Amino acid sequence: MTNAFLISSSIFALLFVGLQKLPQTNQATTIIQHSQSEKKGPWIDLLANNTLDAWHQYNGSTIKGWKVENGMLSTTGKNGDIVTNQEFENFELEMDWKIEKSGNSGIFIYVVEHPDHKHMYQTGPEFQIIDNENYPQKLTEQQKTGAMSDVIAPSLSPLKPAGQWNKTKIVSKNGKVEHWLNKKLILTYQIGSTELKAQIAKSKFAALPYAKVAKGKIGIQDHGDPVYFKNIKIREIN
Repeated sequence: MTNAFLISSSIFALLFVGLQKLPQTNQATTIIQHSQSEKKGPWIDLLANNTLDAWHQYNGSTIKGWKVENGMLSTTGKNGDIVTNQEFENFELEMDWKIEKSGNSGIFIYVVEHPDHKHMYQTGPEFQIIDNENYPQKLTEQQKTGAMSDVIAPSLSPLKPAGQWNKTKIVSKNGKVEHWLNKKLILTYQIGSTELKAQIAKSKFAALPYAKVAKGKIGIQDHGDPVYFKNIKIREIN
């Protein structure tokens, strides 16, 4: 047996032992940790059995003027806002919606009901729904569909015109909120961040208890115009 062979064998043995002692942070562990961090609960149908059992009138009880037929929620307008019975914190919310020409509505998150809060918009951030092209008043970018209404403009607007169905997804985890429109991510913000506080301070919500908490009810706005929703579902994430 040659000296060269003995030296090579010794080096190989040392390398093998060294590899055996490396920390066990392998790919499988990373995948498991990632999977656990993205755990999602079952979908909750918020229009189950063609009813409004999951909802009530904002700061009230009996719902008036809203109806569910064939899986579609609608109002003709001027019937008041509705909110979920249940509060949500970390969630993924999806729904389809459409408006008529010049229409206006909105989807709210983190709504806090209280007798001192006469309107839903005083506490809950809004995913704006509006007819960008035909609304009778000139809109700022912060007032267009997909905006955090009157606070942050969407980065783009893949909006389908009035009369056609659009799909909204809102994802919120630990106060980080994402607005999606027709499968495009169009806006993100962080509840409680310095940046968001500064933007709110420049808005009409500056003196209100607006976007102060990252837990509350989901709301749908009656802005006085006909509006239609379907496939409204939510699931908790952690």
